Amino acid sequence: MNERISNSVPKSIAIIGGGTAGWMSAILLKSHWVNTRVILIESPDVPVIGVGEGSTPALKYFFQSLNIDEKEWMQRCNATYKVGIQFPNWSTVQGYESYFHPFFSALDSQTSTAFVKQAKKWRQGERVNVLPDNFFVAASLAKKHKAIITKKPLPIELDYGYHFDSALLGDYLKEKSIERGVIYQEATVDSVIHSDKNIDFLVLDTKQTVTAELFVDCTGFSGVLVNKALKRDFHSYSDMLFNDAAVAIQTPKVTEQLESKTISAAMSCGWRWQIPLRNRDGNGYVYSSKYLSSDEAEHELRSLLPEQGKGCHARHIKMRVGRLNEHFLGNCLAVGLSQGFIEPLEATALMLVQYTVMSYINGVENEYSAEKLNKKINDQFDSVRDYVVCHYKINSKEGKYWQDCRENNSISANLNAILQAWTSSGDFESSYKELLGDSAYAKASWYSILCGMGLSDLDIEAGTTLDSLATKALAYCEDTADLFIDQAELFASDNTQ
Repeated sequence: MNERISNSVPKSIAIIGGGTAGWMSAILLKSHWVNTRVILIESPDVPVIGVGEGSTPALKYFFQSLNIDEKEWMQRCNATYKVGIQFPNWSTVQGYESYFHPFFSALDSQTSTAFVKQAKKWRQGERVNVLPDNFFVAASLAKKHKAIITKKPLPIELDYGYHFDSALLGDYLKEKSIERGVIYQEATVDSVIHSDKNIDFLVLDTKQTVTAELFVDCTGFSGVLVNKALKRDFHSYSDMLFNDAAVAIQTPKVTEQLESKTISAAMSCGWRWQIPLRNRDGNGYVYSSKYLSSDEAEHELRSLLPEQGKGCHARHIKMRVGRLNEHFLGNCLAVGLSQGFIEPLEATALMLVQYTVMSYINGVENEYSAEKLNKKINDQFDSVRDYVVCHYKINSKEGKYWQDCRENNSISANLNAILQAWTSSGDFESSYKELLGDSAYAKASWYSILCGMGLSDLDIEAGTTLDSLATKALAYCEDTADLFIDQAELFASDNTQ
């Protein structure tokens, strides 16, 4: 029997845990259901992980839906604009050792069509250039350090993401949530009293009891409600994604230039991120502890940092990669790290938080069953997982770690089918629609990674020189990028106003 999520909008909601996930949940729930009592209880003894500092374009629409001014929150959180991700060193294919995964917009309507046509020619045996960097405006913006702000207003909406200080973002959302009526209490949950799948009440270290119609678990990897108390089943991704640890180091700015891209560079046993904020850079190395010790990972990361960052503090993090089978059950919803985690290669963590909370809200208002809600969330998690796994499966690097990733056959049937469709000379478009029509990633994203890493089983390699179509597309992208403002100049003018 598929019970509805709820017979009505809950009159009271208790969110356990703060951080970005907790406060995103709080402000979304309170803003949609203004008459609902929402309380967030945060333990002073639990540190916020605070290293997820990049976003997808979903965060733009999160703030727009809340009528929060972009300039205000970005200034408060030392945020910068992000137009995409550069992926150096994932491939050894000549001319495709690095590629750019852009955020797409209407500016790309003609060149993206040309890109798909070019890819089709290559897959059918023509030696043409298919590097996505040459076909999307975002790649030219990143190359020129441009923000996604034009000198004169454009008549179209552009997609873009952000880089930000996650601790400051959590603080900002806390302030805005409280302004909108969310109740805040600092306390630790001592015990969870529950019967079967429902939470009856919580007992805090203050000896208070907390009751609610809905409980939201935002307590991170520990999962105080869903893992420790309710013991929900966890579906691990460890057979597909080997990385289970990270080391993060924040370093001071060493240049006046302000990048508008994330760098996700392949390393010996994983990859490292570089995220540019206004006041500092975020750096980290995501790796597999089976292949590398924490000391070795830190040493490898530090060796690539500028001299000013050599003495900066390193934070080590253990990751549980996978998801719950049931994100919502009874009267408890898991959000954030408590519900699941996929390594931050494509910066999807906040997108999944937003997706989960909005799916729950829509589920209540449209009378979904719990089964339907959980399937929606699981499908979203799994589609992100498949895209991330694809990076590892099609790598061409040397080394035991990379060889094991490449030879790992524990991938989903969907990903296996899409790779087979790509490396044959058949109709990839039809395969995409059938297999990935509901993917978290658009068709252009799949073309970008498959072309960008030079994946082909054909004898002919992708062209490394600019042919006429690539030359024309790149010229358009470069000219269009000149309409935008240098990111460092943009924020310098902010500071003088």
